[in-house]
Amino acid sequence: MLPTLAVLACATLPIAGGVAQAPAARTFTNPLLPSGPDPWIVRHGDTYYYMHTLGNRLAIRATRDVSRLADAPETVVWTPPASGPNAQSIWAPELHRIDGKWYLYYTAAASGHDDDAHRGVFVLENGGEDPLAGEWIDRGMLKTAHRGIDGTTFAHRGRRYFVYSPYVGRDSVLAIVAMRDPWTLTGPETVIARPDSAWERQGGRQILEGPEFLAGPGGDLFLTYSGSACWSDGYAIGLLSAAPGSDPLDAGAWKKSPQPVIASHPAAGVYAPGHNGFFTSPGGRETWIVYHANPGPDMKCTARRSPRIQRVTWSTGGKPVFAAPTGPGTKLAAPR
Repeated sequence: MLPTLAVLACATLPIAGGVAQAPAARTFTNPLLPSGPDPWIVRHGDTYYYMHTLGNRLAIRATRDVSRLADAPETVVWTPPASGPNAQSIWAPELHRIDGKWYLYYTAAASGHDDDAHRGVFVLENGGEDPLAGEWIDRGMLKTAHRGIDGTTFAHRGRRYFVYSPYVGRDSVLAIVAMRDPWTLTGPETVIARPDSAWERQGGRQILEGPEFLAGPGGDLFLTYSGSACWSDGYAIGLLSAAPGSDPLDAGAWKKSPQPVIASHPAAGVYAPGHNGFFTSPGGRETWIVYHANPGPDMKCTARRSPRIQRVTWSTGGKPVFAAPTGPGTKLAAPR
């Protein structure tokens, strides 16, 4: 089901340079697309760039009005080689603007070995201003201590970090390591969270995955993540926090919220929400979260998972406040 939009200034959507040029919609409803596992949104200037897992390629949608994402065309920017370490199962893309260049992180598996033991996180680099154009250079697989998935990066106090979900024994955990540059890790890797809560062990696996960084207005550090197996309706979004001035590499600095911050909400027709990211509206006025969810129970990990967005507000103590998920019956104010 495509988003229902209201109060539009016009019905057409001219395209210029591959970017949808729609007047802003005042309201929208979730989901934004009928399909879109592992969604990601980043804003650069007044343009939002969107990606999600497609399995066999990396593609970007660009729009000035993220609530009208369905009207933005998909531009394929990279396809995997026929063989090699990153030939198949192209998952969880993330587009980052770092030091005047674009970097695209993604998970992939080796040809002939589509299993956890042959999965890793890879990165592409593009020196152009427009990520839909220019040349993408393959910077290879990040040399993590373990095989794993769902890599992300963030900068804090002048230093860059990489966080991902490595396979450690029977568990998928969360680990962090410093970066020398956007494709090179340096120093020891630290496990900062394990699936030790009951809600993180649903579906027959102990899983933490999809870490995403969020800077608090008072200097606090936050990492959201997805817990439990994605084929379980118990799959949900959890939260780690660290106090201002903390060393992100110190496992003891991170404190886990006891319960998920976004979970299934059957009354709204939202099940197994997870794999999120954060973006801001122009000028940084608003913070928003994007995540996927199923529209019905027991729908597992398929392309029926669809992208949804909702605004994140802040408590007086500088903690993120997450609203309950909404379905197609609830109109929301669009980012502004």
